[in-house]
Amino acid sequence: MGARKLPVSVFVIARNEADRIGRTLDAVSWADQIVVVDSGSTDDTVAIAEAHGAEVTFREWEGYGPQKRFAESLCRHPWLLNVDADEVVTPELAREIEGIVAGGAAPGAFRVRILNVYPGDDRPRWLANDYNVVRFYHAEAGSYRDHALFDRVELAEGIDPKRLRGPIHHYPFLSLHAWLEKENAYTTFQAGRARRRNRFALLLRLPFEAPLVFLKTYFLRLHITGGWKGFVFALTVGFVRMLRLAKMLERADLEGAEKK
Repeated sequence: MGARKLPVSVFVIARNEADRIGRTLDAVSWADQIVVVDSGSTDDTVAIAEAHGAEVTFREWEGYGPQKRFAESLCRHPWLLNVDADEVVTPELAREIEGIVAGGAAPGAFRVRILNVYPGDDRPRWLANDYNVVRFYHAEAGSYRDHALFDRVELAEGIDPKRLRGPIHHYPFLSLHAWLEKENAYTTFQAGRARRRNRFALLLRLPFEAPLVFLKTYFLRLHITGGWKGFVFALTVGFVRMLRLAKMLERADLEGAEKK
């Protein structure tokens, strides 16, 4: 990647990511514009982002979709790349993006593989197969869904996303302790914002949620190739999904008691 900046707007939503966001922004230094929407960091996130040349704007947290749609509105280039504050764009992906933009590609959308990296590791596990979602797209091709929980790009009619070979490396947690703290807060947010579900249906799902999610994560997402870390990761994902259901049931019971 040469010294000339690519006419691409990279946008990141963040809160208290001082220990990771510097690496994230270093990996997209080739972009002409970097937008960081901060929702009230109390650490050095804002200072680090500004030191990396990012345009930092504060916005009160309203959920993933609303934050990302707001970030989109601050982007001045039509080609957009969304990266989370705990992710790193690989050089392979950066070169692909350069080829698309420099080649004058028509407005479109591209799926990118998001591959998890365990704490203490410097690369994804063998045969990693986590997520494959639209992250690089033209403003005419789509926009983030305005949903508090599910941050996915909704594509315009007729847009068929292509797949890029280069991945994004995702560092979701620095330690198991930090991951459980993060997921405890996130499941509380999910349970509070999720639509009301039938209580009996939640009770039926509760005993099976953790084992089924574990099996899917361990075997279909190929965390089986991750050694003991992959086993613990899959177990924790199953527990977290069960915890979300439990908190939804807790909310239903509390709301039922208030009505009596």
